Amino acid sequence: MRILAVDTATEVCGVALARESGDVAAELCLNRGRTHTGTLMAAIEAVLSLADLSLKQVDAFAVTRGPGSFTGLRIGISTVKGLALATGKPLLGVSSLAALTCRVPEGITRICPMIDARRHQVYWSLYERHQQGLVQIHPETVGPPREAAGQVAGPCLFVGNGARLYNEQLRAALSRPEWLLAAGEGLDTLSAAAVARLAGEQLRRGEWVDVHRFAPLYIRPSDARLNV
Repeated sequence: MRILAVDTATEVCGVALARESGDVAAELCLNRGRTHTGTLMAAIEAVLSLADLSLKQVDAFAVTRGPGSFTGLRIGISTVKGLALATGKPLLGVSSLAALTCRVPEGITRICPMIDARRHQVYWSLYERHQQGLVQIHPETVGPPREAAGQVAGPCLFVGNGARLYNEQLRAALSRPEWLLAAGEGLDTLSAAAVARLAGEQLRRGEWVDVHRFAPLYIRPSDARLNV
C-alpha cells in the first residue's frame, strides 16, 4: 500500500510517499519557517509528481498529530483530513515525538525526543530500547528542559530541535554531564518518511482514525489562551 505522509509539527515542512513496508518513493523537506500554508500543497503535488503517481493512487494518508507548533499542526491535519475525506482513504495520526525516535541507530538504548514549545519549555517523552523494540517509558508532556533531564538515569540520546536549542541547559541539569548524547543535524529534524514508517505499522494493525473526530494533540493550551 502507498502512504502519503505529511509533517508540519515544527519549522520544517515534510512530505513523503512510501510503501507500507517503509520503502520511500519520494520525499521533500522544506525549511521556510513555521507557517506552511503556502508550501504544503505544492510540496504534496511535487512528491506525487516525483513518484509518478496521482492522488487517486494513494492508499492511505498519515500526518503528525503533535505535539508541536499549533499553527503548523492545524495546517497539516486540516489538509490531510481534506485529502482523506475527498478520496475515502484511511487516515493515520503519528506522534511527532515518536517519529523523532525512528531514525536513531539501534545501538542507542535510551532516547529523549524533544521539540521546542517556546516559553523556555519543550515537548518531550522518553523511550528505551528493549527486545520488542522502542518502548515509551514516559508519556508525552511539556515543561522546562531540566524536568526531562531529571528523569534520565544513564546515557541518553536527546533528539529534536528542542534538544539542540537547550543543549547546555540539559547538560547542566543531568546528574552526570557525559550522559548527554547529542544527535546532530541529521537526526534532529523530523522526517516525513519516518511518519510514513510508523503509519505503516499502524495500518497493519488496523489502527486508522476517525477522520471527522481526529484533532491535533496540543498537550497545553495555545499561546493565545495563555495570554488571556
